[in-house]
Amino acid sequence: MSTQVKAANMEAQVATHYRRPDLEQRIVDALKREGKNPEKLTILDLAPVDEFHVGGLEATEELASRMELRPSMRLLDVGSGIGGPARYFAEKYCCEVTGVDLTAEFVEVANNLTGRLKLNHLVRFRQASALDLPFEPNSFDGAYTIHVAMNIADKTGMFREVRRVLKPGARFTIFDIVYGGDGQAGKRAIQYPVPWAASEETSFVATPQEYREALQRAGFAIVAERGRGEFAIAFMERAMARMAQGGGPLVVGLQLLIGEKTPVIMKSMLEMMKGGTLEPVELYARAV
Repeated sequence: MSTQVKAANMEAQVATHYRRPDLEQRIVDALKREGKNPEKLTILDLAPVDEFHVGGLEATEELASRMELRPSMRLLDVGSGIGGPARYFAEKYCCEVTGVDLTAEFVEVANNLTGRLKLNHLVRFRQASALDLPFEPNSFDGAYTIHVAMNIADKTGMFREVRRVLKPGARFTIFDIVYGGDGQAGKRAIQYPVPWAASEETSFVATPQEYREALQRAGFAIVAERGRGEFAIAFMERAMARMAQGGGPLVVGLQLLIGEKTPVIMKSMLEMMKGGTLEPVELYARAV
């Protein structure tokens, strides 16, 4: 089997992992149960479900403060999911955001939710691979990826594609789950399932050093880095406490995307972060 065929098969498996039947309708129904009007939604209304990463909207706000965002800048979201961060950057900073994702249903839902928020003049989504971006060189003023590269084995290939479509000097922001402690104690076994994979077959967690090396090979210079372990643990503990008290919007949102195993997965993730196996890390790089 050729490398290209293997990569295509892997991407199909990843897309299938995230696919959820009737996702948009389920989101609308959940919002109605929370007393929200689906025809008059806000960024905050959608945040519990569309900010699908550790730290949710709070983490996105923190990223934004370090991304050098400005009005009208063309921003690329690699692995955009159902579009929460893209819509936030558009509404808050007036950026023009293009998102790409492997999962066709995520792309459709992202575009529809963007229409509901009347942000489709600033934000658009399309189905595409992070390893083969459908854009011309030097198309974007900045790019970011949030909890995506854990599903991609060829991180250098991904970063090279991002570098290709970025203008020189543009900032590339990464917020991913990595092995804790730079992997010095060895790559500890991950307890599956996790939010991004049901098994190790489609999980490609790396160390921060491996990210740094891949970025440098792809034509980026590291500008800054920040571990987010303590922040993530506190966030997960609050989420678990809400779950024990009967749920709430955050837990409802996670269950829509992760499914019935949400409590087990959240508990496992918290244990792995507390034990130092996994840690969320922010990396900020500049195209050279």
